Amino acid sequence: MNRTADMVIIGGGVNGVACAYYLARRGMKNIVLFEKGYLGYGATGRCGGGIRQQWGMDENIILARDSVRMFEKLSHELGFNIFFRQGGYLILISDERDYDLISKTIPRQNELGVPAELLEPKDIASLVPGLNLKTIIAGAYCPTDGTAYPYAVLWGYAEAAKRRGVDIRLHTEVLIISRKSGGTYEVTTTNGTVHTPRILNVAGAATRNTASMLGIVIPTKPYRHEIAVSEPLKSFLDPMVISIRKGFYFSQSLRGEIVGGIGDPDEPSSSSTASSPEFLFRYAEALRKTFPALGKVRIIRQWAGLYDVSPDARPIIGTVDGVDGYYHACGFSGHGFMLSPVVAKLLSELITTGKTSIPIDSLNLKRFSEPGLTRDPYVVG
Repeated sequence: MNRTADMVIIGGGVNGVACAYYLARRGMKNIVLFEKGYLGYGATGRCGGGIRQQWGMDENIILARDSVRMFEKLSHELGFNIFFRQGGYLILISDERDYDLISKTIPRQNELGVPAELLEPKDIASLVPGLNLKTIIAGAYCPTDGTAYPYAVLWGYAEAAKRRGVDIRLHTEVLIISRKSGGTYEVTTTNGTVHTPRILNVAGAATRNTASMLGIVIPTKPYRHEIAVSEPLKSFLDPMVISIRKGFYFSQSLRGEIVGGIGDPDEPSSSSTASSPEFLFRYAEALRKTFPALGKVRIIRQWAGLYDVSPDARPIIGTVDGVDGYYHACGFSGHGFMLSPVVAKLLSELITTGKTSIPIDSLNLKRFSEPGLTRDPYVVG
């Protein structure tokens, strides 16, 4: 392979294939996407599929709100069932500090079009019978939050992109990127070389390594996150249940499985995707305490993936000063899947017009050279 392309996308996760689709829909031709493994090899194929609009910062509320609106229409648009289900998200509150924060944030969420509400324990008991509410003082609930099947979203976008002429190259690793005279890039892969005026770097936890080929420093770090899945049970749980304070969450899939995880604040940064018994013990204990009736449920599998975490746990999206034709999206800190439709659409706007329909300047890389980073208090894990 030795050719030219109008656009090279690095990364075959949901952000990469979705952006390829939206670029092609906007009329761009000759798009090539490189993935070193298979589609979903990285974080997309290992995530829990949660989609929520309950956030503390306007930028996240707006992005998530618009992403949900896109998810609602995505199966029809792509001609592919993504198994999107709006069962809601229930945030359990057991701490007065969290209560004060969330009760003050919900009115702003409502102003921005997110129908979240504060629930008393009796309302929680009615919504999810069986929860242990001994330490729960309130809950936050949004009925339009939900889940989707990550691989279905990924495959739907990929098939739609290919129908529009996108060239998806699997098992093709990018080895070297070099800038050439005339404003082009030479991208050397394990299967040949491509010359292009534009690069989109959406390689998940490997984005920082890919960016370093061009001398760009991205201050993200990879962290292992694990998920467990139970045997299928009769359907009884609609919302995703989460505890921000504990970094714990669980939901029930359409097949009846209990799918969940729990963060470890002491976990060091690493690129390990090995499963651990320590995670399983902590998760099982949290699940048993939160929902006692699940104390004897059998776990049938577990796996690990990588969170690509930025210093403020907010995404890094946009361009880099002085590096024309280069774009990236990374640092989603465990929330990339839920934001993927709107992020991919905004990237396609930025690449083709230089502007975006939603302001994303606050998510630019250069914020890390300025004082006063702000972390969204609704980050889980």
